[in-house]
Amino acid sequence: MPGVWKEAARHRLLQLVREQQGQSLVEFALTFSILMAFVFMFIEVCLAFYTYGMISESAREGSRYAAFHGAACTTAASVSCTASASATNTYVAQLGYPNLAGGAMTVNTTFPDGNQAAGSHVKIAITYVFPITLALVPRNAVTMSTSSTTTILQ
Repeated sequence: MPGVWKEAARHRLLQLVREQQGQSLVEFALTFSILMAFVFMFIEVCLAFYTYGMISESAREGSRYAAFHGAACTTAASVSCTASASATNTYVAQLGYPNLAGGAMTVNTTFPDGNQAAGSHVKIAITYVFPITLALVPRNAVTMSTSSTTTILQ
C-alpha cells in the first residue's frame, strides 16, 4: 500500500506543477500587457515634450529671423532684404525640424507696434495640434501653443 500512496502523491504533485505553469503564463500575459501600455505611454509623453521644444525653438528662430530682416535691412549690394509676415511664416514652417508627431503647425507673425522699423517688436505665435496615437485614450489631439517676441534690430 505505501507504493500506491507514494504514486498518488507524485501524481498530485505533477498535477499542481502543471496547473501553476498555466497560472504563471496568465500572470505574465497580464503583467506584460500593462508594462507595454506604460512603455508606449512614456514614449508618447516624451514625444509631446520633444514637440513642444520643437515649436518653441521654431518660434525663437522665427523671431530672430524677423529681427534681422526689419524695414532697414539691406544687403551689401544695397538691395532690400526686408521680410514680410508671410515670408517669416514660410521661413518658420520650413525650418526643417523633424516633425515626429505628424501634427499640423500654424505660424502667425505680427508686428505689435504696427511697423517693421528698428526698435519695434515682432511676435511669432505658433499653434501645433499634437495627435495622440494611444489606444483607449478619449482625446485624439492636444493643442500646444507658444510665442516669441523680439525687438527688431535693423
